[in-house]
Amino acid sequence: MQTTDDQLTEYLRANPGFFERNAHLLTEIYLPSPHGSGTISLAERQQLAQRDKIRILEAKLSELIQFGEENDVISDKVHRLTLGILAARSFDALVQMVMHNLREDFQVPHVAIRLWAQPQSEADTGDEFNPVDETLRNWAQGLNAPYCGHNPSLNLDGWFGETNAPLKSFALIPLRGENVFGLLAMASEDPKRFYPEMGTLYLKRIGELLSVALLRYIL
Repeated sequence: MQTTDDQLTEYLRANPGFFERNAHLLTEIYLPSPHGSGTISLAERQQLAQRDKIRILEAKLSELIQFGEENDVISDKVHRLTLGILAARSFDALVQMVMHNLREDFQVPHVAIRLWAQPQSEADTGDEFNPVDETLRNWAQGLNAPYCGHNPSLNLDGWFGETNAPLKSFALIPLRGENVFGLLAMASEDPKRFYPEMGTLYLKRIGELLSVALLRYIL
């Protein structure tokens, strides 16, 4: 009776010492080469398989190292932003520093802040306190994390001033105390700059930092 593939596989698994007892078979059994024409011995095939696994592991390790280095760069930028927020001594200084940092350090081309809380000081009457429609405020209140992607059908007209090209991707970060009291908005002409699948950990941290800083200037 002919031995089936399953029976042979089961036998070899149940007898791991088979090739130790029959080491000569490793050089006598030939298999098709996975990298071209011809045949190679079973031992050579195993070596090639191990090399392929090593290459895959090396590629994954290289990718992890790259991600780590990128995260280190972003962490440094967030740290500099944090220091700037702590150093700001007025509402205007805080807003200008955040705008400048995000544009220059993070290379975000368009940045805006909108607040629907009342300023503590009558002197703080910048664009940040311009009226925001109720639909947008209700939408922001429901955000549990920063939103990234295309414009979610919100009225953002005039938030970013004059632009040379249509804005195609947005990051909208809720500013929150007990409730959401504003938005940090970033936008780009590049449709891939902010996308739904991107990580939002650092965006969330930036939103938290700015929220705490702004609470000193609103009622």
